[in-house]
Amino acid sequence: MSSGTHQKNLRALCASVVKFLPSPDRDSRRSLARYRAVLADFSHAVQSAARMKIFDLRADQSAQSEAILSRRYLPDSNIINRVAAILAEVSQRRDDALIEFAERFDKATLQAGELAVTEEEIERANAQVDPAFAEALLAAHRNISDFASVGKRIDWREKNVQGAIVGERFDPLRRIGIYVPAGTAPLVSTAVMTASLAKVAGVPEIVVTTPVGPTKTVNSGLLAALHLAGATEIYKVGGAQGIAALAFGTETVRPVYKIFGPGNAYVTEAKRQVFGYVAVDLMPGPSEILIIADESAEPRWIAADLLAQAEHGHGSVIGLIALAETLIERVRAEIAIQIESLKRKTYLHEVLEKNAFCVLATSEEQAARIANEFAPEHLSLMTQHNEKIAASISTAGAIFLGNFSPVAAGDFVAGPSHVLPTGGAGKSFGGLTVDQFQRRTSFICYDRNALEKSVSIVSQFSSVEQLDGHGRSVAIRFE
Repeated sequence: MSSGTHQKNLRALCASVVKFLPSPDRDSRRSLARYRAVLADFSHAVQSAARMKIFDLRADQSAQSEAILSRRYLPDSNIINRVAAILAEVSQRRDDALIEFAERFDKATLQAGELAVTEEEIERANAQVDPAFAEALLAAHRNISDFASVGKRIDWREKNVQGAIVGERFDPLRRIGIYVPAGTAPLVSTAVMTASLAKVAGVPEIVVTTPVGPTKTVNSGLLAALHLAGATEIYKVGGAQGIAALAFGTETVRPVYKIFGPGNAYVTEAKRQVFGYVAVDLMPGPSEILIIADESAEPRWIAADLLAQAEHGHGSVIGLIALAETLIERVRAEIAIQIESLKRKTYLHEVLEKNAFCVLATSEEQAARIANEFAPEHLSLMTQHNEKIAASISTAGAIFLGNFSPVAAGDFVAGPSHVLPTGGAGKSFGGLTVDQFQRRTSFICYDRNALEKSVSIVSQFSSVEQLDGHGRSVAIRFE
């Protein structure tokens, strides 16, 4: 099916929708203007959906063709340089740099004494939160904490073959930093999807940075979520400068040992550049979704799931691997219809026109191979054999099985953290888990008998590696 055929069909859909619109009052210019605006918006939506890239791989199952969507994280050289300059400024000028960047990037005029969120601000935020949302926060926090508790690593000890006691001890990191995005939308869910894990792990100092705008206030829902999740310090610092403050410290922000949380391309690059000076969790960037669907899937639900991730905006990626040819056309038609009822149209159109694609695959096996090459943040399976396909996926951040498992449920309430690898990083990284807030220490204890059984083994390694002092340090104990 050619792209031209898709565009022709979608234009026909645009034309047919006219009959469902209310007829304008011929005597009212205002009514006519509204009529034209609605039709123009719908036409724009149809055109955006029509620009989704289509790859028909049914006739070509070569490894080269199936790797067409393969990715690895590769930062833009301009972003590398800009981030390096920001990190250097914060490292050298500290609070002064944070204040300058807040004004430049976020239009927030702050004084040094205003960088930290106060207890009074948190109390006001808690008082302003709608009771229904407070209940939703508690439900999500409960699921996330319960899930994290199961994954928490516990100490253990055993005897090795020679009789020595060996084991592992897991301690919470003493001080960690979390970045919570709030530029285009306050990601309240990210607060509970990160800080809650740190609290379950027992981290005593949970430091959060998040941007503010001209009002100089953090969204009340976000503050309430951070307070519930266990944040002990919150600072009004966003972007790469927020990562720099957490890594290097300033007069106001003390440095942390490890940095967590998602962000835009600048935040992700900043985390990459400070890695080694501090630890980082992974490189989660703009949101992504890949859906594998066959004829049993509901096109309306597929379109809704794609749009849900697209509304994160710039840099987000949405994709569909279709096992039925007619599915693509039906999904694109649904996208054109549904986009009109959503608020973030500008972001949706940008993603649809720049970072949206459809793949026609010939089999579930081929679809799985393509998905593994793409390594999506979110992989949604809407087929008749979801478990079978899921078993062959090894690079997705999270897998959502079935028509009633929308990614949005995982974004907000399911339990596993929604902080997941993006940009193809799933080939090397998993998602955020509670044990990443723990530090592992090995434990080794020999008695005389166990060490005596190990003398010859140590001697052999010492001889081959030409490190005779190693062998001598063991043998001397039996002379």
